[in-house]
Amino acid sequence: MTDRVPWSGLNHLALVTTDMDATVRFSHEVLGAPLVATVGTDSFRHYFFDVGNDATVAFFEYRGVELERFAKPAGIPDRRAMQFDHVSLNLPDEQAVMDLRARLEKYGVEVTELVDHGLMRSIYFTDPNGIALEASYWANDPTGEPPDVDSDRFGDADPVPAVREIGAGAPLEGAPRTRLVDQATGDFYRVDD
Repeated sequence: MTDRVPWSGLNHLALVTTDMDATVRFSHEVLGAPLVATVGTDSFRHYFFDVGNDATVAFFEYRGVELERFAKPAGIPDRRAMQFDHVSLNLPDEQAVMDLRARLEKYGVEVTELVDHGLMRSIYFTDPNGIALEASYWANDPTGEPPDVDSDRFGDADPVPAVREIGAGAPLEGAPRTRLVDQATGDFYRVDD
């Protein structure tokens, strides 16, 4: 098949956090990536931070589930599960998502029906490596907009304290400080002259 899929970049990269409040303080305040949407259910929170070009980095925090927290240097293999959940690729509209769905089915790839998240609409499938993939389009695009915690894009009825501070319009207090995991990345990629 030679028809091109009209990919328009990354919709969101979904990562996992054990502390959503610290994640909001770090991402929104320290990194300057505005919190643009929240989803909250009985089992998880899912918060989206605008990183430009209609793309977001999103974090899951699972309620009532104890996860072992760890850190690893970039580019260095680690046998433990990563802080990664799935990758969502952006498409321009519902027709493009449905066309991709038909294409995947034609190739024998199992794929979900269209899922309406309110904020976005998506299909889900898996690559040959077992990586969970999502193809999405923004039904209510929050990127490029200032944070408006009173809008319908903020759907967590019980947000972390940092979200309330964003709603008050003041800089976030108590942003977390972080440390490098170790020097392995630098040593691993060092090029000797």
